[in-house]
Amino acid sequence: MIEIDGSQKSGSGTILRLSIALATIIGQPFHIYNIRQNRPQPGLQPQHLEAVLTAARLCNAELQGAELHSRELWFKPRKIKGGKVEAEIGTAGSIPMLLMTVLPICIFSENTVQLHISKGGTDVSNSPTINYIKHVLFPTLKHMGINATLTIHRYGYYPKGMGEVTINVEPRQSITPIRLEDFGTITSIRGMSVCTFLADRRVADRQAKKANDYLKEEGYMADIQIVNDRSNSLQKGSSLVLWAETNTNAILGADAIGELGKTSEAVGQEAAEKLFAEISAKPTVDVHLADMLIPYVALAGGESAYLTRTISEHLETNIWLAEKMLKVKFSIAKIGGLYRIEKVG
Repeated sequence: MIEIDGSQKSGSGTILRLSIALATIIGQPFHIYNIRQNRPQPGLQPQHLEAVLTAARLCNAELQGAELHSRELWFKPRKIKGGKVEAEIGTAGSIPMLLMTVLPICIFSENTVQLHISKGGTDVSNSPTINYIKHVLFPTLKHMGINATLTIHRYGYYPKGMGEVTINVEPRQSITPIRLEDFGTITSIRGMSVCTFLADRRVADRQAKKANDYLKEEGYMADIQIVNDRSNSLQKGSSLVLWAETNTNAILGADAIGELGKTSEAVGQEAAEKLFAEISAKPTVDVHLADMLIPYVALAGGESAYLTRTISEHLETNIWLAEKMLKVKFSIAKIGGLYRIEKVG
């Protein structure tokens, strides 16, 4: 049985999410303790518990300790069957974080997976927005042979959530390695500015205009789609995601969410500043995509490599866990102002 100490490295939910995914794929039972030890509220919160339960449904796993606030879990996976699966978070807990737990599992399923997730947060703090997943992560994974589509039925924000999405994932026997070692030149900058039941205040327009104004001052033009959403009458909210595409298949993204007391212009400025920091450094993946790609790179056959501008705590944690559980090897090398992440052999 694989033993994982959840207090190591970041001591966050990323250890729980990735260890469940990898253990399920390699078919090994595992025991994790000190779950989310370094967080203000340790243990399984609703979004983490639902991620565990959803993974278990995909592979009919045996569970022990799968309850709210539990700091210890035993997980014994069986064959990944796939099919139609339902998940319900019940709070504004992050839907994108749940997706990051189960997506690697879905890829190695026997059958196509249709996963419907309801009553969660699509655009919440400390998590990528749902449109970042759709327009940055999924297109990058497409270059690794992974076919996943995402449909957003209802946006959900803090504190009520009520967001709803469906993903469809085609199974594969293997993942294609990826090499992104040249930034190239930018071919387009695009974005999606979303507001839910805030069209009367022109929130989506104002977010997009501020982002565009900032990028124009730096010499870039962006094509930002305005979405005046009416899918969730119970929870108003907004978000903005921007992404730059290059002629070498690199996609760099940045996002920001609206909050009480935060102006639409501040949301636009924040997302634009984040994107400009990325494209100015000329990496091939942004700082968040760098850690999200680790499980797929670790599971892919052969060598993969990409460039990022910084080594985040989540990136270090994911590399540590992938090396521990899959017996693979990564190397990190400083090249100019960037870091080259490589899975060796």
